[in-house]
Amino acid sequence: MAAPKKKKEIIAKKKTTKIKATSQPKKSQNIIPFLMFNANLEEVTKYYAGIFKDFKVLSVNPMQAEFRLNGQRFSAYNGGPEFKFSWGVSFMIQVETQKEVDHYWNALSAGGKELMCGWLEDKFGMVWQVTPKILLELISHKDPIKREKATQAMLQMQKIDITTLKESIQQK
Repeated sequence: MAAPKKKKEIIAKKKTTKIKATSQPKKSQNIIPFLMFNANLEEVTKYYAGIFKDFKVLSVNPMQAEFRLNGQRFSAYNGGPEFKFSWGVSFMIQVETQKEVDHYWNALSAGGKELMCGWLEDKFGMVWQVTPKILLELISHKDPIKREKATQAMLQMQKIDITTLKESIQQK
């Protein structure tokens, strides 16, 4: 009796797809934050338009709104009291100066709550982070001692104070 023939092994080559990174944004925005408020959207858009320089209402009525904030499109709906915002999703405002920190902090926390480490909740319950760029630089500093000192200073603050942050890394 003849020996059985061995089956040929077939090795499938994996096809790899290379994704070309581009620095140019797409012409249309395909991910749009959809925010469920418990508030009249005409009041909401008026409030944010008074705080942010680059705020444009695209459409609004008491129940729904479309707007642009710093070029980012948003959609919003008055969903009622069962919808609440949380720290799980927040909006970070990166700023350069203490004057900008103070502006956004004072405007957005009025009628809301001041939280820790540059976080706040506005009067509609939206959670924001008012973050000077120097904070991000210092808490990710290559020197672990400076990084730790900046982090410890931040953990003691509600509104971020740039001078205190800078002084914290100079202390021995």
